[in-house]
Amino acid sequence: MTRLTFLGTGDAMGVPRTYCDCGVCQEARSRGVNRRLRSSLHVCDKASGDTLIDCGPDFGRQMELAGLRDVNRVLITHAHFDHIGGIVEWADACRWLKKKGQLYAPQIVLDEISGRFPWLNRSLDFHSLDQGFHMGHWKVTSWQVNHGKNGYSFAFRFDHDQTGTAWAYCSDAISLTEEQLQPLYGLELLILGTSFYKEPFPIETRSVYDVTEALELLSVIQPKTSIFTHLSHDLDLSREYELPEEVTFAKTGMTYSFLDGTPLVF
Repeated sequence: MTRLTFLGTGDAMGVPRTYCDCGVCQEARSRGVNRRLRSSLHVCDKASGDTLIDCGPDFGRQMELAGLRDVNRVLITHAHFDHIGGIVEWADACRWLKKKGQLYAPQIVLDEISGRFPWLNRSLDFHSLDQGFHMGHWKVTSWQVNHGKNGYSFAFRFDHDQTGTAWAYCSDAISLTEEQLQPLYGLELLILGTSFYKEPFPIETRSVYDVTEALELLSVIQPKTSIFTHLSHDLDLSREYELPEEVTFAKTGMTYSFLDGTPLVF
């Protein structure tokens, strides 16, 4: 059994944004349907243990809310603060637990992280994802994707070595080239970042697909199921957006499971 759980579904600022009095942020402060911590995914796999994809500044709170005390490894998509802000806290937890945490990322991302936090290798083992690795029955590969004005990020694809089932995580991307799109074909599940419904700003100032663009993308690559994450305060989850049946917005605590590589209803 492999279970994916969304610990955080928000963009770089999270929701509510501290300075903002928009309706979505006000709702997030009261009822909390739209309250969103920074994006992170927990992968609980019977064969390989607990894995986090990204470890942002909400790491400690996310672990507490999920009832987690430890994880076996962390995979990092890129070295922006909203994706690595909790690594120091995780490393300190590893120190107290007298164990080495296992940190996986493409080498260029590992170099950025170690440059900022040169002491982390005391508590963490660094593993390059450039050649991929196996996590239980899942073969994990990564590739660089456009992150617009914010440079680059990496996406991850997981292929089950027995069933051939594949899913991918691509939280921070926009204007992907045909080459960058290739690993997104043939997916059972795509988790894709979409910060706005229809972002009104010039393309050269943007960094993540909006929902309308993402839906056009899905019509091309045709994953069987898609979940949108990395949501800003532009998206109100109390609204009905009339998404296709196979597409939904991520919510904190939402799960999606595979049994021996076969997807189960979430």
